[in-house]
Amino acid sequence: MNRAVPVLEVTSGAVALGGRPILRDIDLRVEPGEVVALLGANGSGKSTLVKAAVGLLPLSAGSVALFGEPLSSFRAWQRLGYVPQRSPMNQGIPSTVREVVSSGRLAHRKPFAPARAADRAAVDAALAAVGLTDRATHPVATLSGGQQQRVLMARTLAGGPELLVLDEPLAGVDLISQQAMATALAERARAGATVVVVLHELGPFESLIGRTVVLREGRIVYDGAPAALADLAHDHDVHCAPTDPVPRLPLPGPLGTEGRR
Repeated sequence: MNRAVPVLEVTSGAVALGGRPILRDIDLRVEPGEVVALLGANGSGKSTLVKAAVGLLPLSAGSVALFGEPLSSFRAWQRLGYVPQRSPMNQGIPSTVREVVSSGRLAHRKPFAPARAADRAAVDAALAAVGLTDRATHPVATLSGGQQQRVLMARTLAGGPELLVLDEPLAGVDLISQQAMATALAERARAGATVVVVLHELGPFESLIGRTVVLREGRIVYDGAPAALADLAHDHDVHCAPTDPVPRLPLPGPLGTEGRR
């Protein structure tokens, strides 16, 4: 049986910023339906890796492919959803929560075309998924930091992407918002979406994660089941030298089971 085309594949990837190497020799393959957490200490290269994977940072060596297509020629951006690190949304023209979330549907219709019933339904579902239905008409700038992060997630969910990439969605976010985002992400994962999420610790996402990839000093030092990393959330290290072979264990299914049945 042929292996499925990977949703995301980084081969011999490297990134240098200002002449300083940030990532080196990165080989990462994410299969359809997996939920993968990227872990590591601050400065280990986690966020740099996901930004390079979605084309926000250039590689200095190696290659990236999305859904089997080289990143340089990839155009099906509606299949990809990216949630950046939290940033205050209080600048520029005031926008409501619904307006921001609705922007996640733009890739699904022609330029300047009005929203269709399917677009409105997708926005409603995304708002409900993150628990912000009652805030739909509120200006985004009036929301808390955690609620604003939920708005960013809802905007991505509204597009119905097959691959969700999230960069530290829990950083500086209140517990209620963390749990709301974990619930929304679990629903998308159960529906078959592939998820790659940068985390400082697993937290409320722990039950979702089927595979953990740990970076240290710009290299992958562990790739395997989260059960083997019980202490990782506390010390963010797996005590492998950067030049050691990457430990690879049999991977569980996308939601922590032993594969789909």
